Amino acid sequence: MFTGIIEEIAEVVSLKNEEGNLHISCKSAITQELKIDQSVAHNGVCLTVVDIKEEVYTITAIKETLDKTNLLELQIGDVINIERCMKLGDRFDGHMVQ
Repeated sequence: MFTGIIEEIAEVVSLKNEEGNLHISCKSAITQELKIDQSVAHNGVCLTVVDIKEEVYTITAIKETLDKTNLLELQIGDVINIERCMKLGDRFDGHMVQ
């Protein structure tokens, strides 16, 4: 679950279309803290980290997600609002987004 409060921003550094899916590679100050299979909200869309190489991580948006969001409009150099999921027991501002 997420609070809806932006934690950080990420810069889009690569976009790759593959069989209707979009692989989005981003650079962020928190990349080193991320883990493969971790859920991270990108402009409010929950996506899973599938790869991490140094300061760049990659997420994949499937066709259904692309059909229902504006992620296909992303361009290299754009910035995305990101938020990691809540930790159980932490104080949270905003509201719970499920």
